[in-house]
Amino acid sequence: MRETVLTPNDFILPLFVSEKIAHRRNIASMPGVEQISPNEVAAEAARAAAAGLQAVLLFGIPNEKDEQASSAYAEDGVVQKAVRAIKTETPELLVITDVCLCEYMSHGHCGVVRQDGDHFHVLNDESVELLAKTAVSHAAAGADLVAPSDMMDGRIGAIREALDAAGYEQTGIMSYAAKFASAFYGPFREAAESPPQFGDRRTYQMDPANAAEALREVALDVAEGADIILVKPASSYLDVLWRVKERFGLTTAVYHVSGEYAMVKAAAEKGWLDERAAVLEIMTGLKRAGADLIITYWARELAEWIRR
Repeated sequence: MRETVLTPNDFILPLFVSEKIAHRRNIASMPGVEQISPNEVAAEAARAAAAGLQAVLLFGIPNEKDEQASSAYAEDGVVQKAVRAIKTETPELLVITDVCLCEYMSHGHCGVVRQDGDHFHVLNDESVELLAKTAVSHAAAGADLVAPSDMMDGRIGAIREALDAAGYEQTGIMSYAAKFASAFYGPFREAAESPPQFGDRRTYQMDPANAAEALREVALDVAEGADIILVKPASSYLDVLWRVKERFGLTTAVYHVSGEYAMVKAAAEKGWLDERAAVLEIMTGLKRAGADLIITYWARELAEWIRR
């Protein structure tokens, strides 16, 4: 009689690949999650595939950062090397790459910044140009899907045009179409080493109070050529997830983010709840609300729990 059933195919595993380390390193605010070195990423991806997962999402941490995010679109960048390594070892695994500039910018913002005294502005069009270059470099390395997470206006259309012009018509786009300026991103910024050095991201990420605006943002990305629509975060935005799926009917993803993960982990470590039962309930709720794909740090564990 059960209406909503989880399968390993529902889940995407995020991986943090860092050029700064030679061996994996624990992330203190995300128990069980690690940064891994470029030399370890192929084995980690193969482990994910062996668990029954079909896709991983790569985030890169470069050795050097600057104000043009040059490591983001370098041919030998950390993500580009990771994609090639995974595709050599496990070619059937779907590789999705995060396309954003925050990990590569010295100031930690998702775009090119101009400062005027005490004020700063993120320059949309200049940022979009760099995002398109980054997406093409990921596709050239072998990425199956690129996932722009920056929330600049017009970047989906620019990336689609750049990919097509470079001969990567078959590379898909998973758009962070409704990404909210959330309090739940804190642990991720430790994992990706990308906290803003000044200000915040509320001028380009969405106000958590705005659901109608989220639908307008999604509509723009659909019109510009997005193949998959993503809502982020997850648990506090089930209404948005449901509306997006009902309105547009596209393959819809949701990101169960680092703060949501850390809260459950902390409660489970204190014995306040059963981690496995809580996670399965959360993921069932996300799928029930319309998610076709769920990005989660429990992806491997979920595949094992479901198999059992």
